[in-house]
Amino acid sequence: MTIYALSSGPGVSGIAVIRVSGLQTKKIILTLVNGEMPSPKVATLKKFNKINNSELIDEGILLWFPGPESYTGEDMAEIHVHGSIAVVRAILEQLSKIENCRLAEPGEFTKIAFQNEKINLLKAESISDLISAETEIQRQQAVKIMSGRSSQKFNSLREKLLKILSNVEAKIDFPEEDLPEDVIKNIKIDSEKIRNEIETILNDQKVGERIREGFKIAILGPTNAGKSSLLNYLSNRDVAIVSEIAGTTRDVIEAHLNLDGYPVVISDTAGIRESKDEIEKKGIKLALKRAEDADLNIIVIEPKSIDFTGFLNDLVNEKAIIVINKIDLGYKNINHQIEEFNPIFLSIKNETNLDELINRIKDKLKNKFVSSNETLITRERHRQSLEACVYNLKNFEIKNSKEEFDKAAEDLRLATRHLGMIVGKVDVEEILGSIFSDFCIGK
Repeated sequence: MTIYALSSGPGVSGIAVIRVSGLQTKKIILTLVNGEMPSPKVATLKKFNKINNSELIDEGILLWFPGPESYTGEDMAEIHVHGSIAVVRAILEQLSKIENCRLAEPGEFTKIAFQNEKINLLKAESISDLISAETEIQRQQAVKIMSGRSSQKFNSLREKLLKILSNVEAKIDFPEEDLPEDVIKNIKIDSEKIRNEIETILNDQKVGERIREGFKIAILGPTNAGKSSLLNYLSNRDVAIVSEIAGTTRDVIEAHLNLDGYPVVISDTAGIRESKDEIEKKGIKLALKRAEDADLNIIVIEPKSIDFTGFLNDLVNEKAIIVINKIDLGYKNINHQIEEFNPIFLSIKNETNLDELINRIKDKLKNKFVSSNETLITRERHRQSLEACVYNLKNFEIKNSKEEFDKAAEDLRLATRHLGMIVGKVDVEEILGSIFSDFCIGK
C-alpha cells in the first residue's frame, strides 16, 4: 500500500508539500507529471496534471527519493506546489483516485521509518516533540534527543546487561565448570553499578517531562480574590471570565505561556470555600487536585479573607507563593502572621507589584529546570521502563546472592527487555499506536 498526505501545515501558504511513500510511488508520480522521473534528490520543475484529462493543476517542484535512501526507507516523493487550498485539494483528490493509494494516518511516515530501522523510538518521539516545540528550551531538548545521546546511553546500558546475562547463563549451562573468580565477582559489581546509574538518571527532578509538557502552575484561593484576573494578566488576554459574583469559575481553565523561554501551563481554579452547591463542590475538589499535581501554586487572597484555619494551612508549603491582592483597598490592619510566608502585596487592578510576582515565578522556574545531570528522560514511558528495570535488577541481585541462577537470569532478561523498550530494541507493537497517534498527518 502506498500512502500520501499533506506534510506542510493546513491553510493558505506560499508553498505546500505533499508527501508520497510506498512501492508504487514512482508509478503514481508518473501519472501526475509528463516525462521521466527526475534524478534522485534533485529539485526539478514539473507540471502536475489531472490523471484523466491532463488538465494542468499547478507547476511546482518534484523531489524523488528512491528507497532505501529516504526518510521512510521506501520509495518516496515530495510534491512542492503553491499552497492554496484549491491546489492542495486537487492534488490530494487525484492521488485518492489511484488504486492501492490511500491517505496516511497520523505519524505513519515516521512509523514506517521506525519499522524500516531508519530511526529508533527515541528519535521518532523527538521528531514529534520538535514539531510541537513552542519555546527555545523545548526545541533544544528535542534536538538533543534527535542527536542520539539518549539512545547511545540506553543502548550502552543494555549491552552491559546482556554481557552480564551471558555470564549468568554460562554459569547455568556449565554448572560443573569453574568460571573464573573475577567473572562471578563482576556479575555482582557490574549489576549494582548499572542499577545505581539508572537510579541516578531517574533522580532528575523530572526536568525532561517539565520541559516537554510545561511547568504546571495552579492559581488557588477563596472566591473573588482575583484569581481569574491574574490568569488574564499573565496570559495577556481574556482567558477567564471576571465577575464580582462569587463562584464564577467552576471548572479548571488552562493557558499555555512562554515565560522567558520556559514553557508554562497555568490553571485558574474554582474559589475554595464551604459550599452546598454540588457543581461548585466538584470544582473545589478539582482545584485541590490541581494544587496537588502542580509544580507551583500561587495562592491569591485579599486582606479581609486571610484565614489559616482552613485550606490555606494545608496549601502553604515550599512550592507555594502567597499573593495578597487588592492592596489598593488598604491593608494596614492585615494579620501579621502572614508576613512569615514572605507574601507579595499587589493590586492586579492597578498593576502594582506584578513585576515582583513574575520575577518570583521566574526564580522558581529556573530552580526547577536546573538539573545536575544531562536530561535523558522526556516521557512517562521512559520513566516507567527505567523504574521496571531497576525493580528487576534488585530482584536479580537478591536471587543471584542466593545462587538461584535460573530465577536470577529471568529477572535480568526482564531488566534488559525494559531498557530495550525505550529505544525499540524489542517487540513494542503495544506502544507504537500511542506514540505515533500524537503526530500530525503527513509526518
